Amino acid sequence: MKQNTLIVLVGPTGVGKTELSLRIAEHLNTCIISADSRQLYKGIEIGTAAPTSEQLERVKHFFVGILNLSEYYSAAQYEVEVLKKLDSLFPSYPNILLTGGSMLYVDAVCKGIDDMPTVDRDTRNFMQEKYKKEGLDGLTRELKLLDPDYYYKVDLKNHKRIIHALEVCYMTGKPYSSFRTKEDKKRPFNILKIGLQRDRDELYNRINKRVEEMVEQGVIEEAKRVFHQRKLNSLNTVGYKELFKYIEGEWDLSFAIQKIQRNTRVYSKKQMTWFKRDTDIHWFHPSEENNILSFIDEKLSI
Repeated sequence: MKQNTLIVLVGPTGVGKTELSLRIAEHLNTCIISADSRQLYKGIEIGTAAPTSEQLERVKHFFVGILNLSEYYSAAQYEVEVLKKLDSLFPSYPNILLTGGSMLYVDAVCKGIDDMPTVDRDTRNFMQEKYKKEGLDGLTRELKLLDPDYYYKVDLKNHKRIIHALEVCYMTGKPYSSFRTKEDKKRPFNILKIGLQRDRDELYNRINKRVEEMVEQGVIEEAKRVFHQRKLNSLNTVGYKELFKYIEGEWDLSFAIQKIQRNTRVYSKKQMTWFKRDTDIHWFHPSEENNILSFIDEKLSI
């Protein structure tokens, strides 16, 4: 019996995944699972370039707008819930499309997340207070003592990873690195990965234009609506962080827009660095729609 297939469409922000994902899904008469860690949240549709109501009508989407901004969510939760959703969908859709630019979320579904202890609310609150009092430098010094192996591997400027590693150390009394196996989990379905890429100048011009379009669509008003929740982790992301500085009066609007464009370009570069490490990805330019559809058809017929 032929196995079900998860088609994974990845690429940097602004490359053109959304429209092509709709075309692929329509071609295969299937649904889309979003792998975007910010499109999960309600109320920030413009700033996260979430699918529009028209696009949602064209193709059934899952994992879009399912969380309130205050809800905690992780890649580990995403892995569990997507695998459960796939199990329920495959009988109706033998080929399903997963698309998005959140690298860790894509890997969670395709390769699996290491089984980490669940961090309780008290420990999470304790570490947040510790971070406020001691700052990142204090936490990195403590991580060096508790888990030197991870200390020399982690991005020491990434406070989220530092905090999470210390949460696990506190919860278990064991080094965070001891739970990291780096072994890919086997999945009961085939995985076909397609990547979209553009020349750097082409991509950067698209990113700059998309930010301007978001402003025209009302992203500033959207940021003002959620400004009172600005300290939530869900809003600690490119676009909103810069607009909050504008709303607070620290930056003028033109400077904030320039910073969003720059920081989005930087993020796109990080995405490509991550995806390029995956040798299973087959790369195309977004304009090669017919070639992509033919490639998928060929692979699914094998």
